[in-house]
Amino acid sequence: MPAAEGGVALRRRQFITLLGCGAMWPLVARAQRSGPAVIGVLSPEGSNTGNVEGLVQGLREFGYVEGRNIRFEYRWAEGKFDRLAELAADLVRLRVDVIVTFVTQATEAAKKQADTIPIVMVGVGDPVGAGLAASLVHPGGNVTGTSSLAAAVVGKQLELLKLVAPNSVDVATMFNPTNITFQTQQVNAAKVASQTLGVQLRFIEVRAVSEFGTAFQTVVQEQRKALWILIDPLFIANSKALADLSVKSQLITMTGYRTFAEAGALMSYGPNYFETYKAAAPYVDKILKGEKPADLPIDQSSRFEFVVNMRTAKALGIEIPTSVLGFASDVLE
Repeated sequence: MPAAEGGVALRRRQFITLLGCGAMWPLVARAQRSGPAVIGVLSPEGSNTGNVEGLVQGLREFGYVEGRNIRFEYRWAEGKFDRLAELAADLVRLRVDVIVTFVTQATEAAKKQADTIPIVMVGVGDPVGAGLAASLVHPGGNVTGTSSLAAAVVGKQLELLKLVAPNSVDVATMFNPTNITFQTQQVNAAKVASQTLGVQLRFIEVRAVSEFGTAFQTVVQEQRKALWILIDPLFIANSKALADLSVKSQLITMTGYRTFAEAGALMSYGPNYFETYKAAAPYVDKILKGEKPADLPIDQSSRFEFVVNMRTAKALGIEIPTSVLGFASDVLE
């Protein structure tokens, strides 16, 4: 073989070898690293929700004990979605073994920053529609995990709200436009549900805690009696403040997360995110043992909770139909 051709062939083999090493980087890094496995957690939430304890508990059941054979690097955006790219890049720089991401926009940010680090998503409404996976059965790429189908429960939330407040044909609907992908999915689903149920929606944009007061003032001034708060990490992280405002404003409120109802809002219907985080643990375990995210089917959550706060119902002077209470997972007396 001529020297020039031999040099080209050698460079080609070296290039292919480098590509192969890049594709296998997480496993190679894990094999070379001494000490605990490092799990990055990326979320637009604040750390105060406690949801991530589901992941910690789930991994403990697989034999992972924090400080002994596993370590967590938490990155919370505190409701500021524009920080997710920066926080994801930080986890990549730390060369974590796996990144666990909460909701769609965090997963998108991690995927853009990490080509080879495995990503286990939590609570993503439509991973295929968002372009995070090729399919639920064969995700492909470096992303797998759980889909909460939260956008799919939007119609049920409005249906329950209408059953409790049948005379409320105009419903104030709070959403966070900075959570672009997931909120768009929910807003679109809300529009479809409203047409089916004959309800007019008044969409109110809320981007930060500082806008809560103005949003509720608008709802009261427009004399709307029913409020629908779509699922969003900003709202989840501030569920107590939103619940207090909804009670103070005498609003029949439907939300997507149980802490709202526990804090005083009338109702919630949606995924149990503690359990959803916990369901990510088997994925992390399999990946740390060498399995590829591309080959691990995405699990669709089928567990949803309907919580009714009867104390708030009495304070609002409304009666919850027996048929609705019979559907509840939990009734708070």
